[in-house]
Amino acid sequence: MNNIQLQKNIQKIPKLRFPEFSDTFEMKYLHDIFQKKQKRNSDNKEKYVLTNSAVEGIVSQQDYFDKDIANQDNLTNYFIVDLDDFIYNPRISKTAPVGPFKRNNLRKGIMSPLYTVLKPKVGDLSFLENYFQTKYWHRYMFKIANYGARHDRMNILQGDFMKLPIPFPSIPEQQKITSFLNSAEEWLKNLQTQKENLEEYKKGIMQKIFSQEIRFKDDGGKSFPKWEKKKLGSFLIERNEQFPKSEQYPLMAFVAYKGVTPKGERYNREFLVIDSDNKKYKRTEFGDFIYSSNNLETGSIGSNRFGFASISPVYGIFKIAKSCDHQFMGSYLVRKSFINKMIRYRQGVVYGQWRIHESDFLKIEEEIPSLEEQQKIADFLASLDKAIDAKQQQITLAENWKKGLMQGLFI
Repeated sequence: MNNIQLQKNIQKIPKLRFPEFSDTFEMKYLHDIFQKKQKRNSDNKEKYVLTNSAVEGIVSQQDYFDKDIANQDNLTNYFIVDLDDFIYNPRISKTAPVGPFKRNNLRKGIMSPLYTVLKPKVGDLSFLENYFQTKYWHRYMFKIANYGARHDRMNILQGDFMKLPIPFPSIPEQQKITSFLNSAEEWLKNLQTQKENLEEYKKGIMQKIFSQEIRFKDDGGKSFPKWEKKKLGSFLIERNEQFPKSEQYPLMAFVAYKGVTPKGERYNREFLVIDSDNKKYKRTEFGDFIYSSNNLETGSIGSNRFGFASISPVYGIFKIAKSCDHQFMGSYLVRKSFINKMIRYRQGVVYGQWRIHESDFLKIEEEIPSLEEQQKIADFLASLDKAIDAKQQQITLAENWKKGLMQGLFI
């Protein structure tokens, strides 16, 4: 589809408008707004390599990949990138069905010649930055894309790319839109900060509760009994039921810091199993305590908050006896000091292939409060979780509201 055909399909007035503006948007092309940059790192002096991530924007390649993947001795062919340059990444993925087009807000650096680097000639930079995240811009890109035989790789020729249209309001209207969206973004950041403060408060108060610096009282105002030292085996019961997955016990993943959760593509390895229908998995139920000996340090420990599930047999799974509150134990048994104690019992002849024998694990001793105090603590922590969840719901609503604004303010 050529540019004339594209323009015919473009609405000239947005759904949402500030009252002081009434003119139709002027239609411009990318080459009207940007100048393509071709300056190379010919002296190989610049070593700070940038990359364009669909989710994170322009970031350090070192931070994104956790290592330098470029040859630091030969960066002469890389493009010089300045602050406020815009970079188009022609590669697509499931998080970026069209190539991400991002503004460099980080610092001066260099980028692979696979990218297209553009210097703005006209327009409000924040307006342009926001526009390239809208569904309208992506729609235009889809219409001129060429797809490979697999239909999962998209290519836009450089000449076609620079002819992509942009509905372009007056500079004062661009600035007004930017100011409004910046206010919405500040509101979002404020909500996010409030949520982070609640999470930090919860971490701090949990440390004080579990170290017994803070104690609870019963409903009559009396102190609860002294915490009693008990072996884990007195209230944890190993669950080692192994059966093929079923409708009642669907195959799930156990994800660090999330617990039992549906398998996404990242965690689904069933295609590697020859007889996946008959392969046996461990069964788990709501409230079970689960851990992976290999990955304790990275959060692979916690409670089953999902329900009936089948998970990999590499995990240790324990039912919590009725003498203890499973919500309290779900928090108490993931604290750092307890994990460090567990690690001392790990055994293995190959690095990274550790195991904590159940017999050793169940001998670990911990100071445990009475069931009544456990329930008081669990209720208090649940109230904090409820406040954090409510704040996350506010953030989600605000994000959707801002997204709706952008779809109304742009065309």
